[in-house]
Amino acid sequence: MDEITAKELRDRLAHNSKIQLVDVREPEEFEICNLGGELIPMAELSKQAGRIRRDIPVVVICHHGFRSAQAINYLSQRLGYDNLLNLKGGIHAWATQVDPDMATY
Repeated sequence: MDEITAKELRDRLAHNSKIQLVDVREPEEFEICNLGGELIPMAELSKQAGRIRRDIPVVVICHHGFRSAQAINYLSQRLGYDNLLNLKGGIHAWATQVDPDMATY
């Protein structure tokens, strides 16, 4: 599984790289802190997969990187996605390594 670190993602976003962010956490978690992008909770993934692009890199985000890894496994094995990156350490890594002002939980 391909991964991207929080700092690498920050750099890509700063350079306006074409990239889609997909957050697989629950809405309550997304409200606490998020990077924007598409909110598609794990339970909705099979129904909402059509919202995930195939033509540009897609970074999948969760709290610590475990749910996003599960989501990537599902999307790649079941639906043939080959453009997915797991945010290593999840939104928590972003908060601790990139944006210390971001709320954590």
